[in-house]
Amino acid sequence: MTETGDSRQRLHLVFGGELTTLKDVQFRDLANLDIVGIFPDYATALAAWKAKAQQTVDNAHMRYFIVHMHKLLDPENG
Repeated sequence: MTETGDSRQRLHLVFGGELTTLKDVQFRDLANLDIVGIFPDYATALAAWKAKAQQTVDNAHMRYFIVHMHKLLDPENG
């Protein structure tokens, strides 16, 4: 069960890569995207996102994202 008492899985994907510019989400090299992992809840995904973002803080073009996969898999109940 999740913190809210809901037994549904709320999967989250954390991934990142180097952007071509700071203005758009356009990756420089799709072959080199960093797939951090799929996590069972937002809190775990956020911790992984923070860790990766901290590791790459010196590269302004490097960005990591959290994708709410549960909303894609079940948009009506996401």
